[in-house]
Amino acid sequence: MDTWTVIILLHYFLLASSVRSAPVGSLSSLPPAFRETAVEAKTLGEKILKDIPAAHGATVNVFSLDSSSQTSNLQMMAASMGIPSSPVLKALSEHFTLDMCVSRMLAGVQMYQNLLEVLSSRVKGLEDLKVDLRDLLNHVDKLKEVAQLGSDVSDQNPVSDLASHLQDNYSIQVAVHVTLTQLRSFCHDLNRTFRVLTTYRP
Repeated sequence: MDTWTVIILLHYFLLASSVRSAPVGSLSSLPPAFRETAVEAKTLGEKILKDIPAAHGATVNVFSLDSSSQTSNLQMMAASMGIPSSPVLKALSEHFTLDMCVSRMLAGVQMYQNLLEVLSSRVKGLEDLKVDLRDLLNHVDKLKEVAQLGSDVSDQNPVSDLASHLQDNYSIQVAVHVTLTQLRSFCHDLNRTFRVLTTYRP
């Protein structure tokens, strides 16, 4: 292997490594397509936030979306029904890299898509959100592809046995209410992250 080949291979290795561990200050090294995709993903996240109240109103009549009553009881029921918590998103840093961030976004969107797939077999009114989540998943997956990010353990979704716990109308409504409430909070976190990812200029 000649010297120039070694230099070129070393260059690509260092570039890939810097992207995978990129903190916020290194976002300018990413290709323009990354920012463009993040902008589109943020728009989808905002659309999901706007669509959640309508979906909740069409499927739940025993709780309001902003109801804080029985919060602890609902959370306990959610856990007993196998509804996982959202992946935690943090500010980008050397300890929470772009690779980890995008992997957790991907895992979270996939998780909610799976939960809505189960719930939509029992109630009507979740179809638009399912489509939005599918589109958002494609955009987050494209972020990972454009930035040439590797796999992270966060890509692995927890297995949910939600379907087996939907025994009556009340349990279904609890599951829908908790899922949409958690999805709304997760989308707020997503949009804050997308906002960071869209602020750089190549």
